[in-house]
Amino acid sequence: MEEYHRHCDECIDGVLGGEDYNQNNINQWTASIVEQSLTHLVKLGKAYKYIVTCAVVQRSAYGFHTASSCFWDTTSDGTCTVRWENRTMNCIVNVFAIAIVL
Repeated sequence: MEEYHRHCDECIDGVLGGEDYNQNNINQWTASIVEQSLTHLVKLGKAYKYIVTCAVVQRSAYGFHTASSCFWDTTSDGTCTVRWENRTMNCIVNVFAIAIVL
């Protein structure tokens, strides 16, 4: 999962790096992050189906909390959560990798 973390972190940095929070750009940013992340993951050529989610929120005193739960084969499937932030926003990307059994 470390490889997935690195790829997603690069995608987030490429889209949000140097940006300040702007509500008008959120849809474009989140779509770009999930599409680029999926593209990188598929290029790894592993026998997995991927689910990628992305949330971007404005930084505030209230914080930002997420949770997920999966019922799957822990020996072959996995998940990775990437947390990214700058002075104006927080971003959380979740990758779920489900092995394709042939």
